[in-house]
Amino acid sequence: MRITLIGSGNVATHFGAALKNAGHHIVQVYSPTYPNAALLAYHIGAEAIDRLEDIDAETDMFIISVKDDAIEGLAQQLSVYQKLTVHTSGATDLKAISQYNKAAGVIYPLQTFSKTREIDFRKVPLCIEGSDEHVHTGLNLLAHTLSLSVFDVNSAQRKILHLAAVFACNFPNNLYAIAQGLLAKHDLDFNLLRPLILETALKVQHNLPAEVQTGPAVRNDEKTMEAHLGLLQYEDGLQALYQTLSQSIIKLDKAYKPDR
Repeated sequence: MRITLIGSGNVATHFGAALKNAGHHIVQVYSPTYPNAALLAYHIGAEAIDRLEDIDAETDMFIISVKDDAIEGLAQQLSVYQKLTVHTSGATDLKAISQYNKAAGVIYPLQTFSKTREIDFRKVPLCIEGSDEHVHTGLNLLAHTLSLSVFDVNSAQRKILHLAAVFACNFPNNLYAIAQGLLAKHDLDFNLLRPLILETALKVQHNLPAEVQTGPAVRNDEKTMEAHLGLLQYEDGLQALYQTLSQSIIKLDKAYKPDR
């Protein structure tokens, strides 16, 4: 299958490498910023283009891997070719493509990506959806050449999955940054927290999060929580954030352990 990648960002970079490693032929990489397209194209043995007018009409499949608000516009422009077109977004409905192209689909990799960090793509869960049974079968076969974990997830489910991923990934990372800032103000090294962060992440690989919740809130340690709030009195917005998260922990713990 001849594949054209539309995009050259973090997801496109890892997708392109995975496709190449699986033996697929990537014809072109498109980006409106030519150096970005050229860099990715060089690594995966493809042609770089920065104009949609230069698309190779003989391609069999377009993979759109760009910002969510750009997907529909690109799908509309690519519809002139009427080739299988998929996007890689967790938050964008299949209709963003299917309204312009009958052969439409989604391959959503549930992972956080950075260009500078290698990931074993074979372990990345891929969530697929197709506009019809034929498309779904083809995407299922393609996805299984890239990953050992492939799941059928429709647009409504995928939006919830993406929301859950924001809570599980993006928000905790923001809290790490807040913790880093607090430590830096008192000449403490963030490396002190890294073993704690790792152990917390490892626990939920084998247990449900509610089963392994720790900390003053789950212990109903009001004295410690009041002391923490006192330390945060001059930190803009952090008192309210601390209280909100503590109340969430208490509420979830009561729901999980109603007899406690």
